[in-house]
Amino acid sequence: MMVALIQTRTPATQAAALEHVLPMVREAAAAGATFIATPEGTNVLQKDRVTLLAMLVALEDDVVVSGLRDAAKELGAWILVGSALVKREDGKAANRSALISPDGAIVATYDKLHMFDVDLPTGETARESATYEPGDRAVTARAGQLKLGMTVCYDLRFPALYRALALAGAEVMTIPAAFTRPTGEAHWEVLMRARAIETGAFVLAPAQGGRHEDGRGTWGHSMVVAPWGEVIAQLDHDEPGVLLADLDLAAAAKARAAIPNLANARPFAEPAPIA
Repeated sequence: MMVALIQTRTPATQAAALEHVLPMVREAAAAGATFIATPEGTNVLQKDRVTLLAMLVALEDDVVVSGLRDAAKELGAWILVGSALVKREDGKAANRSALISPDGAIVATYDKLHMFDVDLPTGETARESATYEPGDRAVTARAGQLKLGMTVCYDLRFPALYRALALAGAEVMTIPAAFTRPTGEAHWEVLMRARAIETGAFVLAPAQGGRHEDGRGTWGHSMVVAPWGEVIAQLDHDEPGVLLADLDLAAAAKARAAIPNLANARPFAEPAPIA
């Protein structure tokens, strides 16, 4: 099955973001992709919290999401909006992944579970919990032949989530991201490959890349990892672009049969804290 990852440098307004991403989605479909995934923050990236919160609307009212729903219907493709920054039903903000079917319907959503609250050695800080309400559930979905486990960016660092998704039947983990440059350079590829190997699943990781209007820098290097852990497609840069990969969907079952760690796991007592 042909899939495509869209690497973006999302602008600071929704209208500009749609103009940015839509041509690449069309390019992916023209190349034969029937499943197209975009990065975290596909609809807007804005570091200023007050400015951002004033811009957010409900998922169904966002112009980027609406535009991609129309595109899915026009192109006859599944589109995963890696995440859109939106206003929740209770008025709080959410970092929400949305799966759109070829008839333009939103068939599954997932709110990012793990908030990126860190102080990096470079001096960069992030406090996602100051802006977003975290989700409280893991989500699987089917997109045609693909059995998806839906996650977002920082979730990557929590392997128990991916194990739970795999045990629920997911064979393709979607990990749209906007990785910082220092963490991307150090950890991006090794963590993606680890999640694929641990779960015997494909990893699809569309990324933000480059220097953005709001001043942030993101790593790019979108990649597809096969269930045995090999990188089968990757962009070697941080520029906007389209990455194509043809997935052999039998590979997940083959990897899990070869290394049956999902079946071999045993319960154990928690260790005592070290004094």
